[in-house]
Amino acid sequence: MSSHPFSSPVASNEAFGIIILTSEHIRAARALLQWDQKTLAEKSNVSVATIKRLEPKPGPLKANKVTIAALKHALESAGIEFIPENGGGPGVRMARRSIS
Repeated sequence: MSSHPFSSPVASNEAFGIIILTSEHIRAARALLQWDQKTLAEKSNVSVATIKRLEPKPGPLKANKVTIAALKHALESAGIEFIPENGGGPGVRMARRSIS
């Protein structure tokens, strides 16, 4: 077993730049994309009922990892970039498109 500090199962997600998704992230991302809850449900294969349950509760999403991963993947695939806490607070923005 490694004693490397990054191999700890309790290491902070912030150390790896991983975002803990919140209901605020989801609502802001949907607003940027101009998606309603039904569109997010279709793109993520997460039910509208689940999205309706998660979005009103402030703070980190309280759902299983598969659901959170599906929501995150759908939003990122559509161009959303989740911004880590960096002194100004976590957030979302549209990812920059490379100019060819």
